[in-house]
Amino acid sequence: MNQIDLNHRHAVITGGAQGLGLSIAARLLASGASISLWDRDAETLKLALTQLQSEQLPSRAIISTETVDVVQADGVMVATENTLRKHGKIDILVASAGIAGPNFKSWEYPLDAWKQVIEIDLTGVFLCCRAIVPHMLRQNYGRIVNISSIAGKEGNPTASAYSAAKAGVIAFTKSLGKETALNNIAVNCITPAAAKTRIFDQVTQEHIDFMLSKIPRGRFLQVDEVSSMVAWLVSEENSFTTAAVFDLSGGRATY
Repeated sequence: MNQIDLNHRHAVITGGAQGLGLSIAARLLASGASISLWDRDAETLKLALTQLQSEQLPSRAIISTETVDVVQADGVMVATENTLRKHGKIDILVASAGIAGPNFKSWEYPLDAWKQVIEIDLTGVFLCCRAIVPHMLRQNYGRIVNISSIAGKEGNPTASAYSAAKAGVIAFTKSLGKETALNNIAVNCITPAAAKTRIFDQVTQEHIDFMLSKIPRGRFLQVDEVSSMVAWLVSEENSFTTAAVFDLSGGRATY
């Protein structure tokens, strides 16, 4: 494992209680950061905290948690203030909270499911950035990684809500990155192919098989491959790249 220096940095990871978020949290801790896990599931947060504390972490590792639903603007603001009170600053945001939603043809997609996917996967990213970026501006430093998807580039059939939301994350990242470029804040996103996490429980086997068939590597993404890329993107070494999209699709992406 490459040694990325995140000493004296504090990171917020949304959706940090499981899947990609939890893997990223472990990698940032191993690189010296202190972290705040944000998730709407209090019980899963407790399990994640226990799991992280059982691993071989630096002796100075500091972990806090916030039970927060990223689609609730007031709750996100409260979580931000709580985190600042506990840690004094927020240097890093990894916006990882997301859901896949059900699989339907676009014209058959349930309205309530469409709204839920857009709210969590896109509006949730916006609300977290909206709450945290002003603090990064005041300290003239910040690193943000928003988790998009290869579906946001290509559009997956029977996953129109997810694809649209993740495309929105790409565009939002580019806008925010340009707005903060002169403030030593790097805002980037990643577009991973499918990784075997609990999000697979939300989609059909047919859709899982479709996603695998599109990956030239012939396998699904590993969560530690995501956290490796994120660790560099949120480091001080990433001092120039912003408003960019980093591919993790195993060769699937054509642009």
